[in-house]
Amino acid sequence: MQVELTVQDQIEALKVQLTGDLFSDMDIKDQIHNLEMQVNGVKPMDSHFDCVGCGS
Repeated sequence: MQVELTVQDQIEALKVQLTGDLFSDMDIKDQIHNLEMQVNGVKPMDSHFDCVGCGS
């Protein structure tokens, strides 16, 4: 049986993977940023950009 993680669970799972090295953490931090935007309702649903402000 597969357990589905909530967005907050996904964020927490990614945070424990952070190493403190800026370059190796970039992809993880980007994933966390995108998930946090979904939680906060920042990302427009029909936008091809994940973040209007930074163009991610």
